[in-house]
Amino acid sequence: MSTACRPIRVVLADDHPIVRAGLRALLEAHADIAVVGEAGSADEAVELVRAEAPDVAILDISMPGGGLEALRTIAELGLPTRVLILTVHAEERYLLPVLQAGGSGYVRKSSLHTDLIEAIHTVARGEVFVDPEAARMLLQGYLDRAQAGEVQDPAQLLSEREREVLRLTAAGYTAQEIADQLYLSPKTVETYRHRVMQKLGFSRRSELVRFALRAGLLDPATE
Repeated sequence: MSTACRPIRVVLADDHPIVRAGLRALLEAHADIAVVGEAGSADEAVELVRAEAPDVAILDISMPGGGLEALRTIAELGLPTRVLILTVHAEERYLLPVLQAGGSGYVRKSSLHTDLIEAIHTVARGEVFVDPEAARMLLQGYLDRAQAGEVQDPAQLLSEREREVLRLTAAGYTAQEIADQLYLSPKTVETYRHRVMQKLGFSRRSELVRFALRAGLLDPATE
């Protein structure tokens, strides 16, 4: 997504009006960020994102209806919108579901305001931003599970639809061909592809092929 010639369009979703007012004032102090709408619940956030297709949606994870549920719904819309979760929590049990659902960023409400601005710019470029403290806790949780021999199979991070898109991509099908098979739009397929690459940390199709083979999603003859 290119934001070089225009402000980054942002939707704010939090059930506390005073929090939204503070966030709006903070963001609009930056000429390259424009708040295009506010919502006080998950349902309102989804409808606003559907109507405005912003570059970034900032969602409070604890708002009525649930920020995580809103994230999952937005991810299914096939829009280029990146979702940034804003929360008081840093624990792994909150962070992992956000990343698994396709979230692009995670910032605590206790973070510096500069962290939020950096997060917005980062996710608008299509990259992932995780609050440093949350990232530390995520890494520690991973190390603890590794020592206990309980590290999760990366394939389990993917939804059933993401696994299917991964399998077909690794098999060499184009976005249009995958869209035809799964009754999706090519744009939605590209969104799923981006999410899979993001979750698995890949940048090339060859990596997807090797992963699909190891995960048993692809017949070796397809490589």
